[in-house]
Amino acid sequence: MAFDINVINRLYQDFAGKPYLKCVPLPNSGSNRHYYRLTGDNNQSVLAVYNADVAENRTYIAYTQTFANAGVNVPKVFDHDESLQYYLVEDIGNKQLYNLVTKAEGNPNAELIGLYSNVLADLAKMQIVAGGNIDYALCIGSPVFDQKAVEWDLNYFKYCYLKLANINFDEQKLETDFETIKNAIADIDNQYFMYRDFQSRNIMLKDGNPYYIDFQGGKRGPLMYDVASLLYQAKAKFSEETRNLLFDKYIESTKKLIDIDKAKLYKEFKIFALIRTLQVLGAYGFRGYYEHKKHFIESIPFALKNLKNLLALDLLPLPHLCEIAGAIEPTEPETDSYNGLTITVVSFSYKKGIPTDPENGGGFVFDCRGQHNPGRYDEYKMLTGRDKPVVDFLQKHSTIDTFLQQAIDLVSPTIEKYIECDFTKLMVCFGCTGGQHRSVYCAQNFADKIKTKYGVRIKLIHRELERL
Repeated sequence: MAFDINVINRLYQDFAGKPYLKCVPLPNSGSNRHYYRLTGDNNQSVLAVYNADVAENRTYIAYTQTFANAGVNVPKVFDHDESLQYYLVEDIGNKQLYNLVTKAEGNPNAELIGLYSNVLADLAKMQIVAGGNIDYALCIGSPVFDQKAVEWDLNYFKYCYLKLANINFDEQKLETDFETIKNAIADIDNQYFMYRDFQSRNIMLKDGNPYYIDFQGGKRGPLMYDVASLLYQAKAKFSEETRNLLFDKYIESTKKLIDIDKAKLYKEFKIFALIRTLQVLGAYGFRGYYEHKKHFIESIPFALKNLKNLLALDLLPLPHLCEIAGAIEPTEPETDSYNGLTITVVSFSYKKGIPTDPENGGGFVFDCRGQHNPGRYDEYKMLTGRDKPVVDFLQKHSTIDTFLQQAIDLVSPTIEKYIECDFTKLMVCFGCTGGQHRSVYCAQNFADKIKTKYGVRIKLIHRELERL
């Protein structure tokens, strides 16, 4: 079934009793789900979601209800269509815990520590209270995180990090270390709900309270994997002191629900931190080296630092893994004190395809081909939209400045919202036939005007001119 906006229209009409006034597509963040913010006449909004994967939707909706019954904050699912490919969900805004923790640069204040303590208390409820009522028959893929699942994570590290980064290793020696890791978790209790990707990007903040998203990949598993995922998130840069403090907060919350052995769980915490770090390096390698997404490459040095520190604890005899990690040159990402909004502005030729945004998967694209084309005339063919004769032509023989102002008026509310929400990336593209005249003029002037208006950082790319 192809996407049908009429289904969303009907769902909203049934939910609100009247049509919505505005529908804004949102970036899909690399998933196959498509999000639309629908706003009504009372200025309240909900999100409409389209996902062709019915099994994933069924799992998400069921898990949502189970978590809500356990007293955990998750966005409410208001309604869905008969096909289960469309549903309406509560709009909890755009503020992520990730933005707060990365700004802290490894030095969380008391407020952030308190927030993480609340998150860990919620995690214990999800794992134990909700976990006892989860229908694991709905799990996507394997319903349990066991030795086979660990093997997949370790192979992810081997093939998507080591091989893509061209790091030398001995296959047999590495497999021996992998067997040691798998055997170490063979007898660990895995009867709890495991979120699987419990990290600050999947924790939203609404009115100061944490809300949880993207948990449909959860399955039955151990307690400590999710704790390690959160506290060893690479860009959080937590010190060991902070990790131990937060580990103790988690233990306090968990003790209220079940009997536990703190010393045993602490060792498991470190082992799963090692497993999670290897898996994360595989993910960073795939997203960075294969998909060329810069911010994943920038995270690799932080994950490598975690890996080396964990291996130094001698939790397990892993001689070849230690040898590999020791041979990797310690590198630090380029320092950049700017943490505000960066707008990438691109001119391009439709003949060469619309530019893709590796950061957020979307943005604005404006078609300049409705404007009179200087490229039709010999005297302008060797010039670009930055040259005065072309500028004069466009301003005299087209409505390009009106077109440009309309683009600015359309994008400005999004820029203002992104600044308010501490978002850091936005892409705006202008295309024409050859990517040389009209699109270059618009991209150049748009960048100048937006820079003057908002003071944000601009990254200007004239794609076809750079290729030439």
